[in-house]
Amino acid sequence: MRPLRNPVIQSVLSWVMASWMRFCFATIRWTHENREVAQQVWADGGGVICAFWHSRIGLSPACWPLDRAQPAKALISLSRDGQFIAKAVALQGFPAVRGSSGRKDGGEASKGGSQALRDGLKQLKIGALAITPDGPRGPARQMAEGLPVMARMSGAPVLFIGMSCNPAARLSSWDRAVIPLPFGRGAIVWDVDRFPAGGDVAEVARAWTERLTAVEARADAITGLERL
Repeated sequence: MRPLRNPVIQSVLSWVMASWMRFCFATIRWTHENREVAQQVWADGGGVICAFWHSRIGLSPACWPLDRAQPAKALISLSRDGQFIAKAVALQGFPAVRGSSGRKDGGEASKGGSQALRDGLKQLKIGALAITPDGPRGPARQMAEGLPVMARMSGAPVLFIGMSCNPAARLSSWDRAVIPLPFGRGAIVWDVDRFPAGGDVAEVARAWTERLTAVEARADAITGLERL
């Protein structure tokens, strides 16, 4: 058995990671760009989809103010490794909806994706749902169609969120995940859209891929983090 899949080890490491992230977020000097679009979404209330690339999961709790934004849940992979991430995120106020954001893998993955879609749509009736549309296995920065489908079915706006910090650690994972380090500079950049009436899911996925990549690239430019 891989150590990370041991439930006791998962729980301990999840608590350590959550504590580390809180410490880093409190010491990072944050710059917010175009935050007014997010503030309007928070003021309007109701459902909202929060989209960011998989590599920035480690920064994601910093973008959502629990005291004034909608209650949020995070769509987390059904994999055993996903359970570790789910626990760390939940400890910071973001319980998980378990499943995939929509690649056509078939079998159990397909069943998990269908359940996640149903649970995600329920969440969007009352609050926010965070999605990494290139997860859980990539390719990095390529959007699966699950996010546009959910946006079309729910009618909820989509917040594209680019997050960065410098200095940061980079994992050797497929997405080169960013792990925050304390006392650095951070940036959060926002954009917003809705699924267009009569829009084609594949075309919207391509357009939204560009917009999400753009806000992430802008955040990296602000902090000086090298893009990989």
